[in-house]
Amino acid sequence: MENTISVEQMRKSDAYTIEHFVESKELMYRAAMGVFESYKEWTGKSIAIVVGGGNNGGDGYALAGILKEKNIGSVIIKVSEKMSEDGKYYSEIASDLGVVIEEFREETDLRKYDIIVDCILGTGFVGEVRGKAKDAIEAINKSSAYVISVDINSGMNGDTGEASTAVKSDLTVSIGYFKKGLFTEAAKEYIKEKVNVNIGIVLV
Repeated sequence: MENTISVEQMRKSDAYTIEHFVESKELMYRAAMGVFESYKEWTGKSIAIVVGGGNNGGDGYALAGILKEKNIGSVIIKVSEKMSEDGKYYSEIASDLGVVIEEFREETDLRKYDIIVDCILGTGFVGEVRGKAKDAIEAINKSSAYVISVDINSGMNGDTGEASTAVKSDLTVSIGYFKKGLFTEAAKEYIKEKVNVNIGIVLV
């Protein structure tokens, strides 16, 4: 098993790296590029990127921009009006590039997409998923799309792999370092395949 770390160590390492070495926007871009490079069959597919209000959602906005620059279309479907500062930065880039940004609604049909990228909830999430996030996770799981979760499957506890409701992914692209929860027995229910992307996080 590859080197795994706790959610808390990842949080501290991320903050340390941003303070001393690499600005947060650059890390977000590297994360999105890592997701893009981890999957080879984007072209010719209908793609939905489902985003939440935190930095995990920001990764999704950045990914949409990268795809657009490579002449690959996608639709961003947001489950929250909130945005992190870096998420807002990349959402504006995506919007300027012409990426369609929609709200997740009760009538939103995710079954029409070939690929769904899950950027709803990150490793900092604990507890029970509620509201639009829960509805979106359930809609993703009902689709027959190829599902890519960014960093962790939304709804999953990063330390234990446990969840009451979580996205079931075909591929989970961990960012920085694998979190311990991705390798637990509980996580096997949700993850078919996983890879890790090194974005230059300095461990502390």
